Amino acid sequence: MGRTLIKDAMTVNEGQVQKASVLIEDEVIAGIYDSKAPAADTVIDARGRYLLPGVIDDHVHFRDPGLTHKADMATESRAAAAGGVTSVFDMPNCIPQTVTMQALDDKFRTASEKCLVNHSFYIGATRDNIGLIEALDPDYICGVKLFMGSSTGGMLLDDRESLRTLFRAAHVPVAVHCEESSIINAGMERYTRECGGEPPVQYHPLIRSAEACYASTSKAMDVAAGTDVHLHILHISTARELELFSNEPLQDKQFTAEACPAHLWFTDSDYTAKGTLIKCNPAIKSAADRDALHKALTDGRIDVIGTDHAPHLLSEKQGGCRTAASGMPVLPCSLPVMLELTDRGILRLVDVVRLMCHNPALLFSVRERGFIRKGFKADLTLVSHGSDSWVAGPENNPSKCGWSPFEGERFFWKIDTTWVNGHAVYSDGKFNTTYSGQQIRFQR
Repeated sequence: MGRTLIKDAMTVNEGQVQKASVLIEDEVIAGIYDSKAPAADTVIDARGRYLLPGVIDDHVHFRDPGLTHKADMATESRAAAAGGVTSVFDMPNCIPQTVTMQALDDKFRTASEKCLVNHSFYIGATRDNIGLIEALDPDYICGVKLFMGSSTGGMLLDDRESLRTLFRAAHVPVAVHCEESSIINAGMERYTRECGGEPPVQYHPLIRSAEACYASTSKAMDVAAGTDVHLHILHISTARELELFSNEPLQDKQFTAEACPAHLWFTDSDYTAKGTLIKCNPAIKSAADRDALHKALTDGRIDVIGTDHAPHLLSEKQGGCRTAASGMPVLPCSLPVMLELTDRGILRLVDVVRLMCHNPALLFSVRERGFIRKGFKADLTLVSHGSDSWVAGPENNPSKCGWSPFEGERFFWKIDTTWVNGHAVYSDGKFNTTYSGQQIRFQR
């Protein structure tokens, strides 16, 4: 590889923004220098730009295997790299579902050939694989995915006895989709009756309501109390749910919270213009909910940012609350969205790095990633600000589905270069697709 020196960048790391040069050698950070730096084979002048640890996204749906007509590991990992994301944790609701060791091993094998960024996979919880979950090597995978609503196939698990059995068996974080199905079903019945047919998408946050989210999240926490499980609640979307979470230090928490860029950017007023393009589960809700999420980014109640990157073809997004697919591609815009929020005074650069880089590494016990530290893997993202704004559109969206809910939005933060294990896999709009990322290892 030779030696690469990223010279005179403003590094954003461990609560500080300071000028430094970072040396990459043999896939790791070989040195960090605040004054004179050593010679290198390649020197990148980073003056005026910001160097961040590579983003760790704890929540993506790459649709591989079985749903590759709309996304696959090759296309979506390019989308990740274009967004400054160097590591992803992929969800199990593909075909076949990732609920067996064979399916899990097959995904690792596919990723070793196709995935441009580092990767790990959740195993999905079912009523039939609790024994497998209990026997898992905790250093092998990122965690267990539990659907307590909006399930695919046989992965809905929401009765208290089965939940407690799972929580006692799991030795890795259990990431939970929390929505109460009975409340959702009643809402769909009510609004279908009132609308005289399928409700339009504007009814989505009324059907998949704040009440449905709170009921499920509080139930999950109640059942988990008294066990040793680490419960990680995904895509928090309501102010009321936030009341359930503490702001104690991350290492002391049994219950942690993820927020997604879409819920931090859009509100229910955007359904008029965006329609089903912003239909996701849980639904995007009110401006008051979004404002509460913004506050929780800095007061310690939200712990990580994950995208819930979930591509669908535009043809699959047609319809209303019942028939239009839920989910959206987010990865290329996720870091720019969060950086734009710093310009609005909602959080600081060091908060973005804490939520997108440091905390995912700490929460999941990722080995030697998530920080700019000597000896750590050289997962890095160089970004520029202000001088060259850009507008999100198909021409800068590598996702296979070819669209984004952020199309037309102007961003003043731009991803210049993304290094994965010291390899520049994305730079100035171009990809190095000869490289494949590594399987992420954990230290629990």
